Amino acid sequence: MDPHALKTINAARQARQAAILVTDLGDGRDRVVREGDTVAGELGAAIGKAFRSGKSGTVEAGGASFFLNVHLPPPRLVVIGAVHISQALAPMAKIAAYDMEIVDPRTAFATPERFPGVPLFADWPETVLAARPFDAYTAVAAVTHDPKIDDFPLKAALDANCFYVGALGSRKTHAKRVERLKAMGATDEAIGRIQAPIGLDIGASSPAEIAVAVLAQVIATFRSRGIAASGESTAR
Repeated sequence: MDPHALKTINAARQARQAAILVTDLGDGRDRVVREGDTVAGELGAAIGKAFRSGKSGTVEAGGASFFLNVHLPPPRLVVIGAVHISQALAPMAKIAAYDMEIVDPRTAFATPERFPGVPLFADWPETVLAARPFDAYTAVAAVTHDPKIDDFPLKAALDANCFYVGALGSRKTHAKRVERLKAMGATDEAIGRIQAPIGLDIGASSPAEIAVAVLAQVIATFRSRGIAASGESTAR
């Protein structure tokens, strides 16, 4: 690998940014493409799919062969609220290879006994996020039902362009939330990205079922990143 390309890849890793090392198998030349860079034609389409799947491999484009070595940050799921839904979600997220952590200032709920093996931050989101900011490879699920706890991380998630932002609550509850977020400076376009009510509509009622719906929606959102912008069909 070219030293400059290696330096670029390492910088992307440290910044939790996605990048692909594209190697022309015909002449051996390579270059680094970061997520969001514009690459035209068949190669651009192949690179877009690789960013969504996270899979490396050989592709044919424009009469040439390329090897795409994909480097994606591990997706991170931050749950605001140490509630029953979070307890059910934790083992599911681990199976799906999501790094999950929980933030909740209510020390009666945020205990290691209730969340064994899960990174747990029993502090206000404002304090936690100052040291552990969100990024584009973070999914945020706010499930406390308490505006004092949920609103700040929701606004922070929108500002950081997190790939998924979801919030528990009815449509009536969300309408009030929208007004509060607007008062905090959030735009209508940004607020429109919030999944509320949270989770896929599978008729979930129990905490475990809601956790399934949330994780399924997180995965679906992660794997469809950029499809609408590229005009690619989402049909499978």
